[in-house]
Amino acid sequence: MRGTGTGTPRSQTEVLRGLISARLGSGPPRTLAVVGNAPLEPSADRAARIDEADAVVRMTTFDVDRGVPRTGTRTDVAIIHRATSPGPATFERYGERVYLLAEPGRLHWEREQVPPWWPADLGFVPISNAEFTRPLNRVLRFSPHSVTWATTGTLAVWVMHRLFPDAEVTLTGTSLLGARAHRVTTLEHAWGSSVQLTWEHRLAAERRALRSWLRAGWLRVRS
Repeated sequence: MRGTGTGTPRSQTEVLRGLISARLGSGPPRTLAVVGNAPLEPSADRAARIDEADAVVRMTTFDVDRGVPRTGTRTDVAIIHRATSPGPATFERYGERVYLLAEPGRLHWEREQVPPWWPADLGFVPISNAEFTRPLNRVLRFSPHSVTWATTGTLAVWVMHRLFPDAEVTLTGTSLLGARAHRVTTLEHAWGSSVQLTWEHRLAAERRALRSWLRAGWLRVRS
């Protein structure tokens, strides 16, 4: 991380906060919409509320509304896991977005390399495991020696709250809060085929964390 010119290194939190605020052009966001990939019924009201947020965050394999309104059309921040494939809207109008690359596997075995499907002229910022992934793992009560980490949706909520702690975060398109979430083995996606839940995730722990954030008042969930 480059210094500030005064000899004091800047944290990635400071850098990302400034980068995203500058991209939005209106200062730090007061409302954040984090859009997950779970299937949702059509809703013009939901789509409008997402697009009206100060910042819209999407992740992994995603698309946006193309006719029937469900989750809106805006994307200001895209959080992509290096092990997933892009969706139809992942790289649309990419010059207007901030791209963050989630790579928790680098805590264990993943090598630092650009995914082969990444556009050659697009930059990105790797999400700091030291500043974001490890603290979230502690919140989820994961052993530092265990090969476990959060799904990208929970990571996205955590990262945006850490960057903008005064903002109201609304999460849409999640299947982690259902009564049987701890038994989920397959994740249904709004676009594309369903995927098997990979072995490094512990959905019960994520559910507990999301519920605690709801009680804390800074997170809301919209169906």
